[in-house]
Amino acid sequence: MFETIFGIHERALYAAADRVGVLAANIANADTPNFKARDFDFKAVLAGETADGGLPMTRTNAGHIALAPDTSLSGELKYRVPFQPSLDGNTVETPVESAQFAENAIRYQTSLDAISRKVSLLSLAIAGQ
Repeated sequence: MFETIFGIHERALYAAADRVGVLAANIANADTPNFKARDFDFKAVLAGETADGGLPMTRTNAGHIALAPDTSLSGELKYRVPFQPSLDGNTVETPVESAQFAENAIRYQTSLDAISRKVSLLSLAIAGQ
């Protein structure tokens, strides 16, 4: 029921919460020799939700393009390619990680605001106002 009410925002909250842990681990290990920065593609996670049936895509018209069965993107962790590698083998770039962390926080807040608005509208509808 909540998937239809909140739409993609519910999964976006979970994805952003998972990603913040990965980004925090990268920042915490910025001085660890040979540590490899990791991240996952936020868009791929949400696109994977539509491909694997989490939020199914439906064709409402015969003219719509059908989703190919092998079109699945996963949110698996991948290694980040550094702009400027360090001599100790660490691939964490603190400014990049900080920017990604801030972007993730904005996405989280945006989804949270959208869900909050939906809840407000539902409570108004239930109250009959």
